[in-house]
Amino acid sequence: MTRIKSTPGAPHPLGATLRDGGVNFALFSEHATGVDLCLYSDNGDNRETRVRMTERTDHVWHAFLPGIRAGQRYGYRVYGPHAPERGMRFNPAKLLLDPYARAITGKIRWNDRVFPYPLHQSEQDLDRDYRNNAADLPRCLVMDPAFDWGGDQPPRVPMEESVIYEVHVKGFTKRMEAIPENLRGTYAGLGTPEATGYLRELGVTAVSLLPVQEFIHDRVLIDRGLSNYWGYNTIGYFAPESGYALSPENGGQVTEFKEMVKNLHAAGLEVILDVVYNHTGEGNHLGPALSFRGIDNPSYYRLLDDQPRYNMDFTGCGNSWNVGHPRALQLIMDSLRYWVQEMRVDGFRFDLATTLARDNHHYDRGAAFLDILRQDPVLSQVKLIAEPWDIGEGGYQVGNFPSGWSEWNGKFRDTVRSYWKGDDGRLGKFAWRLSGSPDLYQAGGRSPRASVNFITAHDGFTLHDLVSYNEKHNEANGEDNRDGHHDNLSWNCGAEGDTDDAEINRLRRRQRRNFLATLFLAQGVPMLCAGDEYGRSQQGNNNAYCQDNELSWLHWERDEEQVKLTEFTRGLIRIRRQHPVFRRPGFFRGRPARGADWKDMMWYNPDGKEMSESDWHVHFASCVGMLICGQGSAFIDQEGNPVQDGTFLLLFNAHYEEIPFRLPGEKTVQWKLLINTFLEEGLASGKEILTGGQTAALEPRAFRLFEQVKTDKSK
Repeated sequence: MTRIKSTPGAPHPLGATLRDGGVNFALFSEHATGVDLCLYSDNGDNRETRVRMTERTDHVWHAFLPGIRAGQRYGYRVYGPHAPERGMRFNPAKLLLDPYARAITGKIRWNDRVFPYPLHQSEQDLDRDYRNNAADLPRCLVMDPAFDWGGDQPPRVPMEESVIYEVHVKGFTKRMEAIPENLRGTYAGLGTPEATGYLRELGVTAVSLLPVQEFIHDRVLIDRGLSNYWGYNTIGYFAPESGYALSPENGGQVTEFKEMVKNLHAAGLEVILDVVYNHTGEGNHLGPALSFRGIDNPSYYRLLDDQPRYNMDFTGCGNSWNVGHPRALQLIMDSLRYWVQEMRVDGFRFDLATTLARDNHHYDRGAAFLDILRQDPVLSQVKLIAEPWDIGEGGYQVGNFPSGWSEWNGKFRDTVRSYWKGDDGRLGKFAWRLSGSPDLYQAGGRSPRASVNFITAHDGFTLHDLVSYNEKHNEANGEDNRDGHHDNLSWNCGAEGDTDDAEINRLRRRQRRNFLATLFLAQGVPMLCAGDEYGRSQQGNNNAYCQDNELSWLHWERDEEQVKLTEFTRGLIRIRRQHPVFRRPGFFRGRPARGADWKDMMWYNPDGKEMSESDWHVHFASCVGMLICGQGSAFIDQEGNPVQDGTFLLLFNAHYEEIPFRLPGEKTVQWKLLINTFLEEGLASGKEILTGGQTAALEPRAFRLFEQVKTDKSK
């Protein structure tokens, strides 16, 4: 071990920053008594050069090292009290990762040395483990931020015009034979013309990437021969996940990520990151000390007030980030700005966002985290999407995030699933969801863009499995099928009685089309889970977080049935894109606009009459018609201009029997059939035209979409 001297350097910015002639290092630790910067060569050995950081400004330890260049490997050893009963867990025997590292190379080699205390002892975490873990920990890399962005321009798609595609970087291209084998499953693979071409042809406007900030694979999963495939186990909030890079040993993940973003932008596609700031991969008080815990445990984590030995846990993952500490909050904001300004992403989906907005113990719409984002000149201009719940008391906050935020609308998912299943008493709530959930968002001054609608997501059944399995089948996860949600028992796709297998299969296919039609034609922002467009199956596994294999990867060899469903999905997205009335920036009024003699939205019962108040309260009612009008001033865009669009009639029948539906309007009104989910293709030929007052036989468990094509007032 060699020790060298340094010059004082500067306390900001935090992290390792290239300067003329060297690198400035800065690390925050309020409670530390000393910090060593540890330098390593790039030849894979563990020889360590230590630099004592003697300068400290506002709890930031800093030093400037002349002669250091990009590519330098480094880490920290932090000195301070070892008093776990007071929340202090300093242990300089353990190498630690820089919280601001722009790249991390290598993966943890799990063994007992990784932990700051001796395992397998009673009250083990109260003692200190003195073994050096340097051989087992990844290294941080000093990075040069230079990159040629060329003419890159963010697409800046308005939120209400967005169609989001939730996708895993690796899983999307791992089996895509159209791209070179070495690129499959990487950032580079997702940025290839083959990948972006498929996404453009499908019609989506944004990819929402499952976590791509550097994460760790849990020891318990490694021991089972599994891995943390989804990546909700972050350890580096500025570092792109190295496992998706071609050359991670030299920090290639940074350049490769930027190239991917550049290529996606060139294809007109936005990039949204799923970010996990609510907890880290260090787990509870018995977890390893890899970074934050060893640098300053009580500053970075929320600890129990009366027993600071233990972590407060609103996430179910062992710890919760201490958003109430200014430096911990600063890290989140610095990280978000970095991904927008340096990596050029277009927005974020915040995992378990309620945790980030808890003031002490309760959710607070005026929490510092929310206020800072709203005021920030950079972050307030990108897409901000909350997963508006956590597992703590009062954690379900759908509809309660402030203006400027969109939310995963869990009530949309639950209501739409329940309606198409055939549950009684769902019609009123179903109507709210179709119209953009004004019951959740309108009173707070928000718009339909606040509602990110989804039927399925990475967490749960795929669309195919949702209508195919009555029980989850997570046996491959190694937890005796105890993990995962229990939200789909006794589904049976809405079949009644002694329906034969062939009919059940037809019904399952129809229900998939029903869900997709509802998703893309409802007001709000649709989010499609990757693979649902063709009917991807996980064989009933509704918690495939640890399945980095064929079970999770998208398949590209598709049979006739899957091709039909893909074409149906494309058709739905195309209809949504062509007709602004399906993606309004504001809620329907349900009454005539000024100067107009028509309503922009009307609801009809099967008799062809407007729904009365009592109709909505018929417990077993399951059939409804929704008429939406985009003519003239009934629809005003963001600039205040009237938008011309057609009039459409959406007919829904969740009953298990056919229901005759009288089409509204006089005989002079003509309705062209665009979609009939009872058909295997789903998309109609466009040749079938019915007139107002005519009765349509609305098939069981089916949806139809009509467009008004002619109103002949001369007759």
